[in-house]
Amino acid sequence: MRAPTSARCSLVVNGQTLRVSPGDTSLETALADGVIAPLQGLQGAVLMGQAAGPSGRRLAARARRAENPTVSVPDAAPLLHAVRTPARPLVRRTGSVDAVTALGPRVLQLVVALERRLAVEPGDQICVTLDGGRPVTLAPTLSVEGGAELNELVFHLHGECPEDLEALFGAVPVPGTPVKAKGPLGHGTYRPGGGRLVLVAAETGFAGVWAIARAARYIEPAREVCLVVGARDPLDLYMRPALEWLRATGVSRITLAADRHRQRPPDVRPGPLTAHVPTLRTTDAVHASGCASTVGAVEVLAAAAGARFYPIPLAPGA
Repeated sequence: MRAPTSARCSLVVNGQTLRVSPGDTSLETALADGVIAPLQGLQGAVLMGQAAGPSGRRLAARARRAENPTVSVPDAAPLLHAVRTPARPLVRRTGSVDAVTALGPRVLQLVVALERRLAVEPGDQICVTLDGGRPVTLAPTLSVEGGAELNELVFHLHGECPEDLEALFGAVPVPGTPVKAKGPLGHGTYRPGGGRLVLVAAETGFAGVWAIARAARYIEPAREVCLVVGARDPLDLYMRPALEWLRATGVSRITLAADRHRQRPPDVRPGPLTAHVPTLRTTDAVHASGCASTVGAVEVLAAAAGARFYPIPLAPGA
């Protein structure tokens, strides 16, 4: 909202009282005062594990408000409340595209076969470069049935055919295409421990969350798990075989959501994904994967509750 031109108003963000000047938005004020921070760039140095240590929980206080304030988002602005992963050595592997198959009307599964296994933990990310293409950071996962070979990297991506992935990779992934992989990267790694495990996934962000959920059922079968999965269109909820496996292993708190009502099944709730995130607790461990806006919104909810937050952001177009 934009403040009235005739008077200043007050609002509370993350427990901090803000005074909004005439002509400013509440977002501009919160960013300027350091109460919230912009989400980091998906291909930035922080996500790649190559940047300096994280900044403090509060940004430096502003010295003076400009006459016409603007909001700039740095390429590698750190997440404010995310739990940081200690730096880990990067391992490089080579391989090739093994297969590209359809998981749904607009979702593809890309399988990369490596010459040697690349050890990653559930929730980790990998930098993948196709021959002749650009590097893309993705979350390796399992097939929706739960399978994957030790030397395979499995990814869930938006697209109806391999040619649709050219915009993402800068090259079309067809069987035999050489691939370079580097990792592990990111701060969304699954950490066994106490407290409820809250997993939030938007569309193909389910990839990293599925790897975490399946590992948790084997490693911590008694741990409470709450899963929220959403998409703009219910046709893009491709992960039902995985959800059935989770239900069969004792996960009862599973919520599906979709913005559009067209062909929405009875078990899919209407509205945005974040509207269905349960009330968070201080003891929760929250993993969120999806576009920058989804990850940022869940981060705010986790910060307000004092919960641990682990982001797995998607590259644009993934």
